[in-house]
Amino acid sequence: MVFVIIVSFLLPNESQPIQLGLVDNDQSEETQLLLEMMTEASELGSYIQIDSMNENEAVQAVENNQLSSYIIFPEYFTKHLYQGVSVELPVIGNANQPIRSQMINELIESVARHIRSSQANVLTINHYAKEMQLSDQERNALVFEQFKEFVFYTIGRDRIINEQQLINQATNNPLSYFSLAGWFVVLTIWMFLMYMLLYKEERKKMQQRLALYGVSELQQIVAKVITSGLFVFPLAIGLFFIIQPFVQWEIQGLGIWRILLISGMYSIGFLIGLAIIERIIASYRLQLLIQTFYTIAILLLSGAIVPTIYFPQEIQKGLTLVFSSEAFHWLQEIMLKNRSFVDILPLLGMMVASIFILLGFSAIKERLR
Repeated sequence: MVFVIIVSFLLPNESQPIQLGLVDNDQSEETQLLLEMMTEASELGSYIQIDSMNENEAVQAVENNQLSSYIIFPEYFTKHLYQGVSVELPVIGNANQPIRSQMINELIESVARHIRSSQANVLTINHYAKEMQLSDQERNALVFEQFKEFVFYTIGRDRIINEQQLINQATNNPLSYFSLAGWFVVLTIWMFLMYMLLYKEERKKMQQRLALYGVSELQQIVAKVITSGLFVFPLAIGLFFIIQPFVQWEIQGLGIWRILLISGMYSIGFLIGLAIIERIIASYRLQLLIQTFYTIAILLLSGAIVPTIYFPQEIQKGLTLVFSSEAFHWLQEIMLKNRSFVDILPLLGMMVASIFILLGFSAIKERLR
């Protein structure tokens, strides 16, 4: 139920097309041609609804959140086009719809590239048409026909907008996805519980006695990290092989070693995160609270509970800096998409950084004592 509620808030309404306004201050045949091109090329007509209006109406529609953006064809657009003057298409976006405004901006940039590509050829034809002493009417008709041909040629050789297909593994292959997500969650919770089980609040005298034997607090924490990993990781791998025949993950070649490597680095990074919290916070109850929230946040940001495709774009861009999201992403690539290449450097870098953070906090705390 919680999953359905979250997804219902995060999912965009895909049935509504992007509302785009067009302010045509030139009112020429060329601008009408470009309007048709933008509407029909790459089958954008079903995704973008274009309405012609004056500038005052467009400004009001953006303020009322009825338009995602509007485009202005300035006065003398066609005249400047044929005279070799650089032409621009101003795009005014809606601050409340940044993603849709960015898509419109990309579309218009592509249209402007097509116009510039056509303009040089049209100017050449216009120059020679003048030398042939054609009448203005005949020359304008010739230039306009050539402009149309070059515009359609540039559209035909390239896409007007870059398309990227996003596959939601949670709906495309739900059994495999949620089996992997469940295993990932179990691995994380087992690590958390084992680390908590090994915690023992030492009294002052016991701490002094351990210090006399040369056992530092950092060494005790490292021992807990190693013990938790050595105990839980084999159990988690065993659970993985128990699940595998039922979901029939097609793991090829060195895939199993890549899975072990990614899962191992994720486990180390997660346990070191728990250790850093323990070093920073002295109170056991506050430690437990913060470590619990840390575990929940790691799982939520990984995409194992709610697929990251449902997250807002701003959050998705920052997920590459979260080690759990990086680890779960590559596990999906290997197990659900049969990918043979894995980029472990970001995950390795985050793991090494967490080790240095733990050593740094430990050194500072030892000096303060």
